[in-house]
Amino acid sequence: MYTERNTKPKIVIAIDGFSSCGKSTFAKAIARRLGYIFIDTGAMYRAVTLYALEHGAIRSGMVDDDAVVRLLPEIHIDFRFNPERGASDIYVNGDRVEGKIRTIEVSNCVSAVSSIGAVRRKLVAMQQEMGRKRGVVMDGRDIGTTVFPDAELKIFMTADPAVRAQRRYDELTARGDQVSYDEILQNVLSRDKADMERAISPLRKADDAIVLDNSHMTVEEQMEWFDREFRRVTER
Repeated sequence: MYTERNTKPKIVIAIDGFSSCGKSTFAKAIARRLGYIFIDTGAMYRAVTLYALEHGAIRSGMVDDDAVVRLLPEIHIDFRFNPERGASDIYVNGDRVEGKIRTIEVSNCVSAVSSIGAVRRKLVAMQQEMGRKRGVVMDGRDIGTTVFPDAELKIFMTADPAVRAQRRYDELTARGDQVSYDEILQNVLSRDKADMERAISPLRKADDAIVLDNSHMTVEEQMEWFDREFRRVTER
């Protein structure tokens, strides 16, 4: 475990990668270990998607881009620390939406909403402002390429699609949701394709990012891997 977290200047840690790779879990653990702020950018896109669903901009799974853009001025997103969870919850216009944004309905629409240029511009600007003081861990799809191209440590996470689908299935069924593994696997594959092929800020590994394939790694093994990489960057 890294124990000299307060002896060096704080940096920006950018974590990108495919859906259901455990990016948020990994990023939260890093933030706790280093005393950094965790910003879940994927949750921000999910929050916009949820708001669009609740306000008629998405009907029967079809996203009305113009309607979503018209809603953007109404949407205020912030994170608040929840001591019971030991992590930050996301709020939209003062309402806690942490659980609502994790449904399969939101998952099926979030890539389409994320591909809207005005949505990405609004959220990227918010993310850059959040990270201006350094000492942040930010995860998403385009953090190392678009939001913080100069981040000191960039990590690109990947895992086998079947493993990712099983993780997502376990998470949802543990919550009591009635879902099928096959539906989730199809969602994972569809999101991969949409994320990589979108015109604006597609998912791709930054040239200077380090790949972490965690298909068969425990959380402890991932943190040991991170400790080595963090030392490598901060002890130059």
